[in-house]
Amino acid sequence: MADETKGTALPDLLHDTVLDGAEGFDVVVVGFGMAGACAALEASRAGARVLLLERAAVHGGTSSMAGGHFYLGGGTAVQRATGQADTPDAMFDYLMAVTPQPDVAKIRAYADDAASHLDWLEDLGFEFERSFYPHKAVIQPGTEGLMFTGNEKVWPFRDQVPPAPRGHKVPKPGDTGGASIVLDLLAERIAETDTEVRFETGVTNLVANASGAVVGVAWKSFDTSGFVRARSVVIAAGGFVMNPDMVAEHTPSLGSKLFTLGSTFDDGLGLRLGKSAGAAWHHMDEAFITAPFYPPSDFVKGIVVNKEGKRFVAEDSYHSRTSYHVMKQTDSAAYLILDSAHMDEPSMPLCPLIDGWETPEDMEAGLGLPEGALVETLTAYNKHAAAGEDPDFHKHPDYLAPQDQGPWGAFDLTLGTALYAGFTLGGMACDLDGRVLSEGGAVIEGLFAAGACAANIAQDGAGYSSGTQLGEGSYFGRRVGRRAARA
Repeated sequence: MADETKGTALPDLLHDTVLDGAEGFDVVVVGFGMAGACAALEASRAGARVLLLERAAVHGGTSSMAGGHFYLGGGTAVQRATGQADTPDAMFDYLMAVTPQPDVAKIRAYADDAASHLDWLEDLGFEFERSFYPHKAVIQPGTEGLMFTGNEKVWPFRDQVPPAPRGHKVPKPGDTGGASIVLDLLAERIAETDTEVRFETGVTNLVANASGAVVGVAWKSFDTSGFVRARSVVIAAGGFVMNPDMVAEHTPSLGSKLFTLGSTFDDGLGLRLGKSAGAAWHHMDEAFITAPFYPPSDFVKGIVVNKEGKRFVAEDSYHSRTSYHVMKQTDSAAYLILDSAHMDEPSMPLCPLIDGWETPEDMEAGLGLPEGALVETLTAYNKHAAAGEDPDFHKHPDYLAPQDQGPWGAFDLTLGTALYAGFTLGGMACDLDGRVLSEGGAVIEGLFAAGACAANIAQDGAGYSSGTQLGEGSYFGRRVGRRAARA
Protein backbone atom coordinates (compact mmCIF):
# COMPACT_ATOMS: atom_id res chain seq x y z
CA MET A 1 0.00 0.00 0.00
CA ALA A 2 1.27 3.47 -0.85
CA ASP A 3 2.58 5.88 1.72
CA GLU A 4 -0.24 8.40 2.20
CA THR A 5 1.73 11.61 2.56
CA LYS A 6 -0.43 14.27 4.20
CA GLY A 7 0.27 17.92 4.89
CA THR A 8 1.47 20.32 2.24
CA ALA A 9 5.11 19.26 1.90
CA LEU A 10 6.20 18.36 -1.62
CA PRO A 11 7.59 14.91 -2.42
CA ASP A 12 11.22 14.94 -3.51
CA LEU A 13 11.82 15.04 -7.26
CA LEU A 14 14.24 12.18 -7.89
CA HIS A 15 17.05 12.14 -10.46
CA ASP A 16 16.90 9.60 -13.26
CA THR A 17 19.95 7.76 -11.96
CA VAL A 18 17.52 5.84 -9.73
CA LEU A 19 16.05 4.27 -12.86
CA ASP A 20 19.11 2.18 -13.64
CA GLY A 21 17.78 -1.32 -14.22
CA ALA A 22 14.14 -0.27 -13.69
CA GLU A 23 11.31 -1.79 -15.72
CA GLY A 24 9.95 0.41 -18.47
CA PHE A 25 6.56 1.38 -19.91
CA ASP A 26 5.47 3.86 -22.52
CA VAL A 27 2.82 5.42 -20.27
CA VAL A 28 2.29 5.26 -16.51
CA VAL A 29 -1.16 6.41 -15.34
CA VAL A 30 -1.52 7.34 -11.67
CA GLY A 31 -5.10 6.79 -10.49
CA PHE A 32 -7.87 4.42 -11.62
CA GLY A 33 -10.83 6.81 -11.44
CA MET A 34 -12.81 8.13 -14.39
CA ALA A 35 -10.04 10.26 -15.93
CA GLY A 36 -7.25 7.78 -15.29
CA ALA A 37 -9.24 4.86 -16.69
CA CYS A 38 -10.09 6.77 -19.87
CA ALA A 39 -6.46 7.85 -20.26
CA ALA A 40 -5.15 4.31 -19.79
CA LEU A 41 -7.69 2.81 -22.19
CA GLU A 42 -7.02 5.32 -24.97
CA ALA A 43 -3.25 5.14 -24.53
CA SER A 44 -3.38 1.37 -24.82
CA ARG A 45 -5.68 1.52 -27.84
CA ALA A 46 -3.16 3.91 -29.42
CA GLY A 47 -0.50 1.22 -29.14
CA ALA A 48 1.29 2.24 -25.95
CA ARG A 49 2.47 -0.17 -23.28
CA VAL A 50 0.58 1.10 -20.23
CA LEU A 51 0.96 0.67 -16.48
CA LEU A 52 -2.01 1.80 -14.37
CA LEU A 53 -1.31 2.34 -10.67
CA GLU A 54 -4.03 2.70 -8.04
CA ARG A 55 -3.52 3.23 -4.31
CA ALA A 56 -6.86 1.65 -3.37
CA ALA A 57 -7.63 -2.06 -3.54
CA VAL A 58 -10.28 -1.52 -6.23
CA HIS A 59 -10.88 0.79 -9.17
CA GLY A 60 -13.24 3.76 -9.09
CA GLY A 61 -11.90 6.41 -6.74
CA THR A 62 -14.16 9.34 -5.93
CA SER A 63 -15.75 9.05 -9.38
CA SER A 64 -17.53 5.87 -8.31
CA MET A 65 -19.42 7.84 -5.64
CA ALA A 66 -21.01 10.18 -8.19
CA GLY A 67 -24.62 9.91 -9.26
CA GLY A 68 -23.61 9.57 -12.88
CA HIS A 69 -24.18 12.91 -14.62
CA PHE A 70 -22.06 13.62 -17.71
CA TYR A 71 -22.36 17.21 -18.93
CA LEU A 72 -22.52 16.76 -22.71
CA GLY A 73 -24.35 18.49 -25.54
CA GLY A 74 -24.09 19.86 -29.02
CA GLY A 75 -26.74 17.46 -30.33
CA THR A 76 -26.14 14.17 -28.55
CA ALA A 77 -28.11 11.06 -29.43
CA VAL A 78 -30.17 11.54 -26.24
CA GLN A 79 -30.89 15.20 -27.01
CA ARG A 80 -32.00 14.33 -30.53
CA ALA A 81 -34.19 11.43 -29.38
CA THR A 82 -35.96 13.60 -26.80
CA GLY A 83 -36.46 16.59 -29.09
CA GLN A 84 -34.03 18.90 -27.25
CA ALA A 85 -32.34 21.24 -29.71
CA ASP A 86 -28.66 21.98 -29.14
CA THR A 87 -25.56 22.76 -31.18
CA PRO A 88 -21.82 22.75 -30.45
CA ASP A 89 -21.83 26.54 -30.84
CA ALA A 90 -24.60 26.93 -28.25
CA MET A 91 -22.78 24.69 -25.80
CA PHE A 92 -19.57 26.62 -26.43
CA ASP A 93 -21.27 29.99 -25.93
CA TYR A 94 -22.89 28.86 -22.69
CA LEU A 95 -19.69 27.48 -21.19
CA MET A 96 -17.82 30.61 -22.19
CA ALA A 97 -20.49 32.73 -20.48
CA VAL A 98 -20.41 30.88 -17.14
CA THR A 99 -16.65 30.25 -16.91
CA PRO A 100 -14.72 32.98 -15.03
CA GLN A 101 -11.44 32.52 -16.92
CA PRO A 102 -12.41 30.48 -19.97
CA ASP A 103 -9.83 28.52 -21.92
CA VAL A 104 -11.21 29.01 -25.41
CA ALA A 105 -9.40 26.06 -26.98
CA LYS A 106 -10.55 23.59 -24.32
CA ILE A 107 -14.15 24.75 -24.32
CA ARG A 108 -14.24 24.73 -28.13
CA ALA A 109 -12.91 21.17 -28.30
CA TYR A 110 -15.19 19.95 -25.51
CA ALA A 111 -18.29 21.43 -27.14
CA ASP A 112 -17.38 20.24 -30.63
CA ASP A 113 -16.65 16.68 -29.49
CA ALA A 114 -19.33 16.28 -26.79
CA ALA A 115 -21.84 14.42 -28.94
CA SER A 116 -19.27 11.96 -30.25
CA HIS A 117 -17.88 11.56 -26.73
CA LEU A 118 -21.30 10.36 -25.59
CA ASP A 119 -21.17 7.79 -28.38
CA TRP A 120 -17.73 6.69 -27.14
CA LEU A 121 -19.08 6.27 -23.62
CA GLU A 122 -21.99 4.18 -24.82
CA ASP A 123 -19.63 2.02 -26.86
CA LEU A 124 -18.17 0.89 -23.53
CA GLY A 125 -21.31 -1.22 -23.16
CA PHE A 126 -24.28 0.76 -21.83
CA GLU A 127 -26.84 3.28 -23.07
CA PHE A 128 -28.20 6.50 -21.64
CA GLU A 129 -31.98 6.23 -21.50
CA ARG A 130 -33.64 8.23 -24.30
CA SER A 131 -35.89 10.17 -21.95
CA PHE A 132 -36.11 13.70 -20.52
CA TYR A 133 -36.77 14.71 -16.91
CA PRO A 134 -38.46 18.14 -17.07
CA HIS A 135 -38.52 19.08 -13.38
CA LYS A 136 -36.01 20.97 -11.24
CA ALA A 137 -33.99 18.52 -9.17
CA VAL A 138 -30.43 17.86 -8.11
CA ILE A 139 -30.43 14.62 -10.09
CA GLN A 140 -33.08 12.54 -11.78
CA PRO A 141 -34.80 10.30 -9.20
CA GLY A 142 -35.22 7.54 -11.77
CA THR A 143 -33.37 6.45 -14.87
CA GLU A 144 -34.30 9.38 -17.11
CA GLY A 145 -31.37 10.12 -19.38
CA LEU A 146 -31.44 13.91 -19.66
CA MET A 147 -32.21 17.02 -17.58
CA PHE A 148 -31.06 20.58 -16.95
CA THR A 149 -28.12 20.47 -14.53
CA GLY A 150 -26.79 24.02 -14.67
CA ASN A 151 -27.80 27.65 -15.07
CA GLU A 152 -28.91 27.41 -18.70
CA LYS A 153 -32.42 28.69 -17.88
CA VAL A 154 -31.16 31.28 -15.38
CA TRP A 155 -30.79 34.97 -16.24
CA PRO A 156 -28.65 36.38 -17.82
CA PHE A 157 -27.51 33.15 -19.50
CA ARG A 158 -30.93 32.25 -20.95
CA ASP A 159 -30.94 35.59 -22.78
CA GLN A 160 -27.44 35.01 -24.14
CA VAL A 161 -27.74 31.40 -25.31
CA PRO A 162 -30.82 29.26 -26.09
CA PRO A 163 -31.20 26.97 -23.06
CA ALA A 164 -30.56 23.26 -23.61
CA PRO A 165 -30.44 20.39 -21.10
CA ARG A 166 -27.05 18.69 -21.02
CA GLY A 167 -27.05 16.57 -17.87
CA HIS A 168 -26.86 12.99 -19.17
CA LYS A 169 -27.41 10.46 -16.39
CA VAL A 170 -26.49 6.78 -16.51
CA PRO A 171 -29.47 4.41 -16.14
CA LYS A 172 -29.39 3.94 -12.37
CA PRO A 173 -32.12 5.19 -10.01
CA GLY A 174 -31.10 7.40 -7.12
CA ASP A 175 -28.53 10.09 -6.61
CA THR A 176 -25.32 8.19 -5.80
CA GLY A 177 -23.16 5.47 -7.31
CA GLY A 178 -24.41 5.68 -10.88
CA ALA A 179 -20.99 6.47 -12.27
CA SER A 180 -19.78 3.07 -11.08
CA ILE A 181 -21.62 1.56 -14.07
CA VAL A 182 -19.23 3.36 -16.40
CA LEU A 183 -16.18 2.65 -14.26
CA ASP A 184 -16.93 -1.06 -14.15
CA LEU A 185 -17.23 -1.09 -17.93
CA LEU A 186 -13.99 0.86 -18.27
CA ALA A 187 -12.32 -1.78 -16.10
CA GLU A 188 -13.67 -4.50 -18.39
CA ARG A 189 -12.46 -2.73 -21.52
CA ILE A 190 -9.04 -2.11 -19.96
CA ALA A 191 -8.81 -5.80 -19.08
CA GLU A 192 -9.22 -6.55 -22.79
CA THR A 193 -6.02 -4.60 -23.56
CA ASP A 194 -2.41 -5.26 -22.61
CA THR A 195 -2.56 -2.63 -19.84
CA GLU A 196 -0.96 -3.80 -16.61
CA VAL A 197 -2.96 -2.76 -13.53
CA ARG A 198 -1.48 -2.75 -10.04
CA PHE A 199 -3.74 -2.04 -7.07
CA GLU A 200 -2.63 -0.99 -3.59
CA THR A 201 0.33 0.63 -5.30
CA GLY A 202 0.89 4.35 -5.15
CA VAL A 203 3.39 6.79 -6.58
CA THR A 204 5.56 8.47 -3.96
CA ASN A 205 7.85 10.54 -6.21
CA LEU A 206 8.34 11.64 -9.79
CA VAL A 207 11.68 11.03 -11.49
CA ALA A 208 13.18 13.64 -13.85
CA ASN A 209 16.25 13.84 -16.04
CA ALA A 210 18.81 16.63 -16.09
CA SER A 211 16.67 18.80 -18.37
CA GLY A 212 13.63 18.56 -16.07
CA ALA A 213 11.60 16.15 -18.17
CA VAL A 214 9.64 13.57 -16.18
CA VAL A 215 10.92 10.12 -17.13
CA GLY A 216 9.56 7.81 -14.45
CA VAL A 217 8.06 7.30 -11.00
CA ALA A 218 8.90 5.80 -7.65
CA TRP A 219 6.21 3.50 -6.28
CA LYS A 220 5.35 1.80 -3.01
CA SER A 221 3.06 -1.09 -2.14
CA PHE A 222 2.95 -2.02 1.53
CA ASP A 223 6.60 -2.75 2.40
CA THR A 224 7.74 -3.07 -1.21
CA SER A 225 8.97 -0.18 -3.32
CA GLY A 226 10.66 0.39 -6.63
CA PHE A 227 10.94 2.50 -9.77
CA VAL A 228 9.41 2.52 -13.24
CA ARG A 229 10.81 4.21 -16.32
CA ALA A 230 8.22 5.86 -18.61
CA ARG A 231 8.07 8.16 -21.62
CA SER A 232 4.90 9.73 -20.20
CA VAL A 233 3.41 9.98 -16.72
CA VAL A 234 -0.30 10.85 -16.40
CA ILE A 235 -1.41 12.06 -12.95
CA ALA A 236 -5.12 11.46 -12.36
CA ALA A 237 -5.06 10.95 -8.61
CA GLY A 238 -7.96 13.12 -7.45
CA GLY A 239 -8.32 16.44 -5.66
CA PHE A 240 -7.31 17.63 -2.19
CA VAL A 241 -10.58 17.93 -0.26
CA MET A 242 -9.46 15.27 2.26
CA ASN A 243 -6.25 17.10 3.12
CA PRO A 244 -7.07 19.52 5.97
CA ASP A 245 -3.78 21.40 5.65
CA MET A 246 -4.27 22.06 1.94
CA VAL A 247 -7.93 22.94 2.45
CA ALA A 248 -7.02 25.41 5.18
CA GLU A 249 -4.42 27.01 2.93
CA HIS A 250 -6.35 27.14 -0.35
CA THR A 251 -10.10 26.66 0.24
CA PRO A 252 -10.89 27.56 3.86
CA SER A 253 -14.59 27.72 2.90
CA LEU A 254 -14.43 23.90 2.83
CA GLY A 255 -13.72 23.89 6.56
CA SER A 256 -15.20 21.95 9.45
CA LYS A 257 -18.77 23.10 8.77
CA LEU A 258 -19.00 21.23 5.48
CA PHE A 259 -19.37 17.58 4.57
CA THR A 260 -16.52 16.77 2.21
CA LEU A 261 -17.29 14.89 -1.00
CA GLY A 262 -14.29 12.72 -1.66
CA SER A 263 -12.51 9.47 -1.00
CA THR A 264 -9.63 8.81 1.36
CA PHE A 265 -7.14 9.36 -1.43
CA ASP A 266 -8.33 12.86 -2.34
CA ASP A 267 -5.39 14.09 -0.28
CA GLY A 268 -3.68 16.26 -2.87
CA LEU A 269 -0.74 13.94 -3.39
CA GLY A 270 -1.16 14.05 -7.17
CA LEU A 271 -1.07 17.84 -7.15
CA ARG A 272 2.00 17.88 -4.94
CA LEU A 273 3.75 15.36 -7.17
CA GLY A 274 3.18 17.70 -10.11
CA LYS A 275 4.35 20.70 -8.11
CA SER A 276 7.60 18.89 -7.30
CA ALA A 277 8.34 18.86 -11.05
CA GLY A 278 7.50 22.56 -11.42
CA ALA A 279 3.78 22.42 -12.27
CA ALA A 280 1.70 25.56 -11.88
CA TRP A 281 -1.55 25.30 -9.91
CA HIS A 282 -4.66 27.15 -11.09
CA HIS A 283 -7.99 27.97 -9.37
CA MET A 284 -6.83 26.44 -6.09
CA ASP A 285 -9.06 28.80 -4.09
CA GLU A 286 -12.23 27.66 -5.84
CA ALA A 287 -14.59 24.93 -4.66
CA PHE A 288 -17.96 23.41 -5.41
CA ILE A 289 -20.19 23.97 -2.37
CA THR A 290 -23.90 23.23 -2.11
CA ALA A 291 -26.86 22.57 0.16
CA PRO A 292 -29.80 22.16 -2.24
CA PHE A 293 -33.21 23.32 -1.04
CA TYR A 294 -35.07 21.65 -3.90
CA PRO A 295 -36.84 19.41 -4.85
CA PRO A 296 -39.77 19.93 -4.59
CA SER A 297 -39.73 22.46 -7.39
CA ASP A 298 -42.32 24.61 -5.60
CA PHE A 299 -39.61 25.63 -3.15
CA VAL A 300 -37.94 27.57 -5.96
CA LYS A 301 -41.01 29.85 -6.02
CA GLY A 302 -40.11 31.19 -2.59
CA ILE A 303 -37.56 33.89 -1.85
CA VAL A 304 -34.07 33.59 -0.36
CA VAL A 305 -33.01 36.44 1.91
CA ASN A 306 -29.92 37.25 3.97
CA LYS A 307 -29.60 38.54 7.56
CA GLU A 308 -30.55 41.99 6.32
CA GLY A 309 -33.83 40.64 4.96
CA LYS A 310 -32.78 41.27 1.36
CA ARG A 311 -32.78 38.98 -1.66
CA PHE A 312 -29.34 38.46 -3.23
CA VAL A 313 -29.71 35.73 -5.86
CA ALA A 314 -32.31 34.40 -8.27
CA GLU A 315 -33.89 31.45 -6.47
CA ASP A 316 -34.12 29.38 -9.65
CA SER A 317 -30.31 29.30 -9.94
CA TYR A 318 -28.52 25.97 -10.04
CA HIS A 319 -28.04 24.92 -6.42
CA SER A 320 -24.28 25.48 -6.29
CA ARG A 321 -24.74 28.99 -7.73
CA THR A 322 -27.21 29.82 -4.95
CA SER A 323 -24.84 28.35 -2.37
CA TYR A 324 -21.91 30.28 -3.84
CA HIS A 325 -23.78 33.49 -3.16
CA VAL A 326 -24.88 32.36 0.31
CA MET A 327 -21.21 32.00 1.20
CA LYS A 328 -20.70 35.68 0.37
CA GLN A 329 -23.42 36.93 2.72
CA THR A 330 -22.86 38.14 6.29
CA ASP A 331 -22.07 35.09 8.45
CA SER A 332 -22.89 32.91 5.40
CA ALA A 333 -26.49 33.16 6.57
CA ALA A 334 -29.64 32.89 4.46
CA TYR A 335 -33.29 31.85 4.77
CA LEU A 336 -35.78 30.41 2.30
CA ILE A 337 -39.18 32.05 2.83
CA LEU A 338 -42.36 30.28 1.68
CA ASP A 339 -46.07 30.82 2.20
CA SER A 340 -48.54 28.07 3.05
CA ALA A 341 -49.50 27.58 -0.61
CA HIS A 342 -45.95 26.46 -1.43
CA MET A 343 -44.74 25.04 1.89
CA ASP A 344 -44.00 21.36 2.18
CA GLU A 345 -41.27 20.06 4.45
CA PRO A 346 -38.96 17.85 2.34
CA SER A 347 -38.49 14.22 3.30
CA MET A 348 -34.69 14.56 3.45
CA PRO A 349 -34.12 18.20 4.43
CA LEU A 350 -30.58 19.45 3.96
CA CYS A 351 -31.90 22.86 5.00
CA PRO A 352 -34.02 22.43 8.18
CA LEU A 353 -37.34 24.13 8.79
CA ILE A 354 -36.97 26.85 11.44
CA ASP A 355 -40.60 27.65 12.28
CA GLY A 356 -43.87 29.05 11.01
CA TRP A 357 -45.47 32.45 11.66
CA GLU A 358 -48.93 33.94 11.18
CA THR A 359 -47.69 37.24 9.73
CA PRO A 360 -44.60 38.47 7.86
CA GLU A 361 -43.97 40.85 10.76
CA ASP A 362 -43.89 37.93 13.20
CA MET A 363 -41.56 36.02 10.87
CA GLU A 364 -39.24 38.99 10.57
CA ALA A 365 -39.02 39.30 14.34
CA GLY A 366 -38.64 35.54 14.81
CA LEU A 367 -35.68 35.46 12.42
CA GLY A 368 -34.06 38.47 14.08
CA LEU A 369 -34.10 40.53 10.88
CA PRO A 370 -34.07 44.34 10.83
CA GLU A 371 -37.53 45.75 11.45
CA GLY A 372 -39.40 46.31 8.23
CA ALA A 373 -36.73 44.82 5.95
CA LEU A 374 -38.32 41.44 5.21
CA VAL A 375 -41.79 42.93 4.98
CA GLU A 376 -40.55 45.40 2.39
CA THR A 377 -38.75 42.68 0.41
CA LEU A 378 -41.73 40.33 0.49
CA THR A 379 -44.22 43.04 -0.45
CA ALA A 380 -42.18 44.15 -3.46
CA TYR A 381 -41.58 40.56 -4.61
CA ASN A 382 -45.28 39.66 -4.36
CA LYS A 383 -46.33 42.74 -6.32
CA HIS A 384 -43.99 41.98 -9.19
CA ALA A 385 -44.53 38.20 -9.12
CA ALA A 386 -48.30 38.73 -9.48
CA ALA A 387 -47.51 40.54 -12.73
CA GLY A 388 -45.10 37.81 -13.85
CA GLU A 389 -42.05 39.99 -13.31
CA ASP A 390 -38.86 39.98 -11.25
CA PRO A 391 -37.01 43.21 -12.07
CA ASP A 392 -34.35 42.64 -9.40
CA PHE A 393 -33.11 39.12 -10.20
CA HIS A 394 -35.11 38.03 -13.27
CA LYS A 395 -36.25 34.70 -11.92
CA HIS A 396 -37.74 32.55 -14.68
CA PRO A 397 -41.52 33.04 -15.03
CA ASP A 398 -42.04 29.31 -14.34
CA TYR A 399 -40.97 29.94 -10.75
CA LEU A 400 -42.60 33.31 -10.09
CA ALA A 401 -45.47 33.10 -7.61
CA PRO A 402 -46.58 35.55 -4.91
CA GLN A 403 -45.85 34.35 -1.39
CA ASP A 404 -48.91 35.96 0.15
CA GLN A 405 -50.91 33.09 1.65
CA GLY A 406 -50.29 32.88 5.39
CA PRO A 407 -49.00 31.38 7.52
CA TRP A 408 -45.36 31.63 6.41
CA GLY A 409 -42.39 29.39 7.10
CA ALA A 410 -38.64 29.68 6.82
CA PHE A 411 -35.94 27.12 6.09
CA ASP A 412 -32.39 27.75 7.30
CA LEU A 413 -29.78 27.87 4.52
CA THR A 414 -27.05 29.09 6.87
CA LEU A 415 -23.63 27.47 6.73
CA GLY A 416 -23.23 25.33 9.83
CA THR A 417 -26.98 24.67 10.11
CA ALA A 418 -27.81 23.51 6.61
CA LEU A 419 -25.84 20.45 5.50
CA TYR A 420 -23.41 21.87 2.95
CA ALA A 421 -21.15 19.56 0.99
CA GLY A 422 -18.29 20.32 -1.34
CA PHE A 423 -15.13 19.39 -3.17
CA THR A 424 -12.13 21.19 -4.62
CA LEU A 425 -11.87 22.50 -8.18
CA GLY A 426 -8.23 23.61 -8.45
CA GLY A 427 -5.62 21.62 -10.33
CA MET A 428 -2.47 21.67 -12.39
CA ALA A 429 -2.28 24.06 -15.31
CA CYS A 430 -2.23 22.08 -18.54
CA ASP A 431 -2.75 22.55 -22.26
CA LEU A 432 -5.52 21.15 -24.44
CA ASP A 433 -3.98 17.67 -24.44
CA GLY A 434 -3.21 17.61 -20.74
CA ARG A 435 0.50 18.43 -20.91
CA VAL A 436 1.36 20.03 -17.58
CA LEU A 437 2.61 23.62 -17.66
CA SER A 438 5.06 25.45 -15.42
CA GLU A 439 4.44 28.84 -13.78
CA GLY A 440 5.94 30.45 -16.88
CA GLY A 441 3.67 28.48 -19.22
CA ALA A 442 6.34 26.09 -20.50
CA VAL A 443 5.46 22.45 -21.09
CA ILE A 444 6.98 20.04 -18.57
CA GLU A 445 7.99 17.24 -20.88
CA GLY A 446 6.70 13.81 -20.02
CA LEU A 447 4.13 15.02 -17.45
CA PHE A 448 0.36 15.03 -17.99
CA ALA A 449 -2.66 15.67 -15.77
CA ALA A 450 -6.34 14.74 -15.99
CA GLY A 451 -9.47 14.73 -13.88
CA ALA A 452 -9.43 16.53 -10.54
CA CYS A 453 -5.65 16.94 -10.81
CA ALA A 454 -6.07 19.21 -13.85
CA ALA A 455 -7.46 22.74 -14.11
CA ASN A 456 -9.78 22.69 -17.12
CA ILE A 457 -13.36 23.96 -17.48
CA ALA A 458 -14.87 23.63 -13.98
CA GLN A 459 -13.52 26.64 -12.12
CA ASP A 460 -16.03 27.87 -9.53
CA GLY A 461 -19.33 26.93 -7.95
CA ALA A 462 -21.28 29.82 -9.46
CA GLY A 463 -20.84 28.56 -13.01
CA TYR A 464 -20.67 24.85 -12.29
CA SER A 465 -23.02 22.31 -13.86
CA SER A 466 -23.58 18.80 -12.53
CA GLY A 467 -21.77 16.38 -14.78
CA THR A 468 -18.89 18.70 -15.60
CA GLN A 469 -16.43 16.68 -13.52
CA LEU A 470 -17.34 13.35 -15.11
CA GLY A 471 -17.80 14.92 -18.53
CA GLU A 472 -14.51 16.76 -18.75
CA GLY A 473 -12.66 14.12 -16.73
CA SER A 474 -13.57 11.40 -19.20
CA TYR A 475 -13.18 13.59 -22.29
CA PHE A 476 -9.84 15.17 -21.39
CA GLY A 477 -8.70 11.85 -19.94
CA ARG A 478 -9.12 10.37 -23.41
CA ARG A 479 -7.19 13.24 -25.01
CA VAL A 480 -4.41 12.88 -22.45
CA GLY A 481 -4.13 9.16 -23.10
CA ARG A 482 -3.82 9.57 -26.84
CA ARG A 483 -1.28 12.39 -26.52
CA ALA A 484 0.78 10.58 -23.87
CA ALA A 485 0.99 7.55 -26.14
CA ARG A 486 2.63 9.71 -28.81
CA ALA A 487 5.20 11.35 -26.53
